[in-house]
Amino acid sequence: MASGISTKGRYALRVMADLAASQGKSDWISLGDISKRQGISRKYLEQVMASLHKAGFVVSQRGKGGGYRLKREPESYTLGEIIRVAEGSSLAPVSCLDCSSGVLCPRSEVCPTLPVWQELGALISNFLDSKRLSDIVAAMASPEDVETALAGLAPLGDDLCR
Repeated sequence: MASGISTKGRYALRVMADLAASQGKSDWISLGDISKRQGISRKYLEQVMASLHKAGFVVSQRGKGGGYRLKREPESYTLGEIIRVAEGSSLAPVSCLDCSSGVLCPRSEVCPTLPVWQELGALISNFLDSKRLSDIVAAMASPEDVETALAGLAPLGDDLCR
């Protein structure tokens, strides 16, 4: 993650939520349908789905009537695991804590800010690991509620951009 969750991580959550919300309504969800609903280019969506498929989060079927579906129930996926797979790394807030490369920061033993980043990383990981894919699906607003939901989120953004 080091310096934020990328588009791929955000799209992975949206795609998994889309599949979870569609589960039971159709056997297989086509990439084209997901692309239209989520406003994600099909080409980029293929990359996201490849990561999710390789991790065993989704199953696919080729051919007419094929597509994707979740391999497990939505409540069994944590948001943290989905983002880690999509990002291909840990949820470290700074690159010097990202253990996925196998290289540790040479200043880690003397860095006075390291404990702050470690604590932030733990908060991020614990938060995302405490949330389930089913939580997103349960909170999905109907189209008429979207404007109200966005208005309610506006004050939260004030603190994020200081």
